Order: sequence, then structure tokens, then C-alpha cells
Amino acid sequence: MLSFFKRQKQQKDERDSIVEASELLGSSDTDSGSGAEEVKTELSFHPSWNVSVEERYYYQFLNNEQRPLKENQISLSGIDIKQVPQGYVVTAFVRNSLSRPIKFEPTPLVLLGPNNEVLARKVFDLSELGEIPPRSSRPWKFLFEQETIQASEIPLVDWKLAFELPKQKRHSLDLEESWEKSLAAEDKEKLQSLVQSIQPPKPGEVNFMGLQIRQTEQGDLHVTLLIRNGSDKNIHIQQLPLQVHDASGDIVASGAFSLDNFEVKANTSKPWTFIFPKSLVTKENPDFRSWKVSLPSSSSQS
Repeated sequence: MLSFFKRQKQQKDERDSIVEASELLGSSDTDSGSGAEEVKTELSFHPSWNVSVEERYYYQFLNNEQRPLKENQISLSGIDIKQVPQGYVVTAFVRNSLSRPIKFEPTPLVLLGPNNEVLARKVFDLSELGEIPPRSSRPWKFLFEQETIQASEIPLVDWKLAFELPKQKRHSLDLEESWEKSLAAEDKEKLQSLVQSIQPPKPGEVNFMGLQIRQTEQGDLHVTLLIRNGSDKNIHIQQLPLQVHDASGDIVASGAFSLDNFEVKANTSKPWTFIFPKSLVTKENPDFRSWKVSLPSSSSQS
């Protein structure tokens, strides 16, 4: 029994695969905390599991040995692997550090070897896990059938169960056709270099970055922004209310723009110029040594 406990203690961190909840669930489904708080997950069994006293003690012991998660994290923590006639059964904790229950959809999982090589890959219907309560840890068994196994041998030590996240393509520039035709090649290269040199938006995040501002002799204000889409889906914008602030923080102009079939492709940034007519400019002689744009109903700013 002591050797069993020692083995489990040794593997608890090595078999722990952690992802940010936003990578699986989307940013809108996560908590609003800072992410710095440590969360100790409580043991939770699926209602269909009939767990003996001995099994409950076994899982409770292993769960107590798990390291805390940070806020907004989901973890797969391997417990055991066993060969069966159909293939291999992996037992693992599915851990949720969010302050709300979560549900999964069909999700690809991989069984990894000691050098993170893929040993097996399968899409599991994780909705069968049911609703995982807030800040909890649920044991589950995952069967990798023979046809899902990609290695000649599966080690019974030095393995890890992990979520297979889609590889995010490099954040790139998305130009409207009119811009593609009118911009000089040199300007396109500068924009592309800028997009690739700055920190991309977080997964699921959409924000704005100011590129250029100028006021015409007639008093109109031309504001060019980068609309940055960190989502893995194309977004469509129909209405966009904007406020322009100058170096002193004063609102210089405010207006709402109607956009016709305006699309920003997944994981790209699109430049666009918004023209505030003189009637919407509310400050004379603004100081544009520095400036920013905000959404009137949001604290998000470029």
C-alpha cells in the first residue's frame, strides 16, 4: 500500500495536463477573476457511478494529492492506464476551477508518451461527463480502442492524457478588396509587418488599435483603426459606436457607424477608416499627440 501511494504521489504533476478554459469553452464562458487565485478542486462523482466506500477513499486520496489550479483552468489529470481486450482504458480526473458548472461537447483527446509523442487519438463525447460542478474534480474512464492507437507500444508509466486543441494559425492582415486594390505594395508590407510584430489579441477577444488620425480643413475627422479579431470564427459588424479621445482624455468626437457586410476573418486584423463629419466633432483644437478610441458602452479602448 505504501508503494502504491508513493507511485501515485510521483505521478500527480507529471500526468496533469492544464488548459485555459477560454481555449475550450470560449472567453465569454469564463470567470472575470484575475486568474491569480489558486483553486483546490473538490471530488465529484457522476450521478450514475456506484462508488464503494473503498473506491471513494481511493479517489479522495488521489484528489487530495492534486496540485491546485489557477482560476479559469481545466485539467486532465491521469490516474491509471490499463490494457483491456478492446484497447486501453485511461482513468483520469477532469478538473474545473471555474466558479460555475461546465459542460463539454465532443472533444478530441490524445494519449501522450514520455516525449509528448502521440500514442493514441480519439474524439470523445464528453457530454457524457454531465455537468461538472464549480471547482470540482470528476474521475472518468476513457477507452482508446485498438484502431485509435498510433504507437506499437503503450507505456504504463510516463504517459499523459491531454486535450487536443486546434492549432491557431498566425495572426495576419485582412484587407478589404478596395484596400487591396488601392494600397501601394510598400504600405501593405508595412501593415503586415505591424500586425505580425505586435502582441495578437487573446483567444476570443476583439479589440481596436489606432493607426492614424487627421482632421481636414473642413473640420472632418478621419480615424483609421485596426479591428483585431482573436476569435477562431469570422465576425460580422453591422453597427459600431465609437468615441475619439485626445491626449488630455477629452472626447473629441462621437458617432455610430453602419457597416455593410463588414467581415473580419478569424484570427486577423482589418484596417478601416471611419470619418466623423464636422457636426460630430465636439472639441476645437484637439491635441492629437496621443489619442485613443473607445466604445461608448465599454471600457475597452484602443
